[in-house]
Amino acid sequence: MKAVIFDLDGVLVFTDKFHYQAWKKMADKMGIYFDETINNRLRGVSRRESLEIILERYEGAPLSEKEKEDLMEYKNDYYKELLKTMSPADVTEDTRNALKLLREQGHKLAIGSSSKNTKFILKQVALDDMFDAISDGTNITRSKPDPEVFEKAAQFLGESYDNCVVVEDAYAGIDAAKAAGMTAVGIGDATSYDKCDYKITSLMDLTKLFN
Repeated sequence: MKAVIFDLDGVLVFTDKFHYQAWKKMADKMGIYFDETINNRLRGVSRRESLEIILERYEGAPLSEKEKEDLMEYKNDYYKELLKTMSPADVTEDTRNALKLLREQGHKLAIGSSSKNTKFILKQVALDDMFDAISDGTNITRSKPDPEVFEKAAQFLGESYDNCVVVEDAYAGIDAAKAAGMTAVGIGDATSYDKCDYKITSLMDLTKLFN
């Protein structure tokens, strides 16, 4: 049986709007122009890398490491306030059914996300009991397209990399999966990426692909 590793944002839940609102609030505070186009560059990368992308437009004095840490904390504090509005209703019935069926089929399930809020989000949407392992921003040092987050998920599951399937909506995530030697399944925006091994429109498609 294949082990299935899911990215979180954009695959199981959709928190892009919260990230955008929180980064926008931080950028406005610093007098930095920020829009949806810039926000799209932040998808799938770490909080620190996201900050550096936003700061490309910063025209003030160079920021110290402490000031950068404070900005990331400011963004994340507001982001977590927005996450508190999430509920089980934010996960589609299709997604819940797919996870349940994959488990019934005997697949091990894991999360592979650069988010440091993974466990909080899973609890908010009542998915915290669906996964055998979680690899996220709290246990990695390199973000996608580096394969570390998926490699650690496989290690936590006790599975070989070539027995793992990764479900991703971002190009960087597909690249990370391929770099780890895993099967890459694209959903959402990633379906336009030619490096995907498979492309799906619904998580229920997984239950037919690997059963």
